[in-house]
Amino acid sequence: MSDKLEVNKETIDILVANIIPTTKYFETRFDFLQHQIEEIKTSQIEFKRDIEKRFEEVDRRFEQIDERFKQIDKRFEQVDKRFEQIDKRFEENKILKDELKNELATKEDLMLVEERLRGEMKAMEERILRYADNKFNQIKILIIIEMLLSL
Repeated sequence: MSDKLEVNKETIDILVANIIPTTKYFETRFDFLQHQIEEIKTSQIEFKRDIEKRFEEVDRRFEQIDERFKQIDKRFEQVDKRFEQIDKRFEENKILKDELKNELATKEDLMLVEERLRGEMKAMEERILRYADNKFNQIKILIIIEMLLSL
């Protein structure tokens, strides 16, 4: 008995039919791949739209922050004007002090007036510092509120 396999046309046909997949198999695989590609494209389009929406929202928030900063700038301008007024008062007080020094005859009178003016100027300086601290605290609060609103 010989274990040799006879190779004829029928054997080759069976081998080819069992080993090589049919074109239907490839068509099914290509259809599945095409479907996956279409899903990926759709997902990319949706992702792109979502990103565009988010950027629009971020732009809107930046515009709001810009408006807040404009308000803060206006407040700083007001504070600057207030400081200019205070500087003018100091200058007026200095001029008044100089005039009083010229008018007073004795050293005692000069010392009393100078002491009184120092007290008044110190009180004004304390009021100014409290006013500035209050304004800066208000600005800090505005900035913190803005940061919280932007979250």
